[in-house]
Amino acid sequence: MMKPRSLALVTGSMLCLIGAAQQIPDSAFTYQSKTPAYPKGTGPVVVLDEAHFNFHTLGGRYHAFGKVLGNDGYQMRPGTQKFTLRYLEEARILVISNALPDESSWQLPTSGAFTKEENEAVKNWVYNGGSLLLIADHMPFAGAAAGLARSFGVNWINGYAVRKDRAPEFFARKAGNLTTNPITDGGGALERIDSIQTFTGSAFLVPPEAIPITRMRDDYEILLPTIAGQFNDSTAHVDGAYFINGAMLPFGNGRVVIFGEAAMFSAQLQGPERRHMGMNQPGSEQNPQLLLNVIHWLDRRL
Repeated sequence: MMKPRSLALVTGSMLCLIGAAQQIPDSAFTYQSKTPAYPKGTGPVVVLDEAHFNFHTLGGRYHAFGKVLGNDGYQMRPGTQKFTLRYLEEARILVISNALPDESSWQLPTSGAFTKEENEAVKNWVYNGGSLLLIADHMPFAGAAAGLARSFGVNWINGYAVRKDRAPEFFARKAGNLTTNPITDGGGALERIDSIQTFTGSAFLVPPEAIPITRMRDDYEILLPTIAGQFNDSTAHVDGAYFINGAMLPFGNGRVVIFGEAAMFSAQLQGPERRHMGMNQPGSEQNPQLLLNVIHWLDRRL
């Protein structure tokens, strides 16, 4: 059973994720690769979905996300339509971050953010060669993405994945919770990832063909509240050991990368104190390069 003080720490940090007005993009943040993938504005099209009540958009909390990829030469476009095969053919890479079925989905049951037809369209598009980066944070975002994730054999848990001691969340090679794989190795020494930071998210189980990127151990647990951000002594939870919060997998002729945390690829100012959160926070220096490596793998440059 969790102690009341621990619950207070969880609630205090996570309610900020629910209050949209408390998180604004850090427009001053920038990151420039020493070896851009393409001349500016000439790379493949990356579409960031904005048609499903997404918490992260190019003009909002994923401003830095778009800026990092734009500096690498990619052409960033907001996705303003529901998913169909015809529409998806316009993109080289589709990014979905924190989609919801509507703006009031903050308590159980959580409905899927996408229709069955949209799930099928994305699945077929990837199978035929498309590339998908699917990101879903803690409940309710994880539950909203679970139906689409099942199309790729991923079982997403609609909860909050947190360290049991509530310490800052780091994944590192030395700690053994950041794996060696084509994404973390990158294209050479300048792109190698040794440590990243995350900011409270979700967790999932992956099919055998998937390669974990970040994995949880018994120092994590997954809280299962019925209302987002509300915890008490009777909040259900499961041990986090053996769960994954970052993975890559081939699917037919396509590729998929899945992460259970969205702020790690943002740069935000949080709360009245304008605290840094995301790629702009100390300890997250390699997060921007991880983002580039993910996109490069989806783009088949790795």
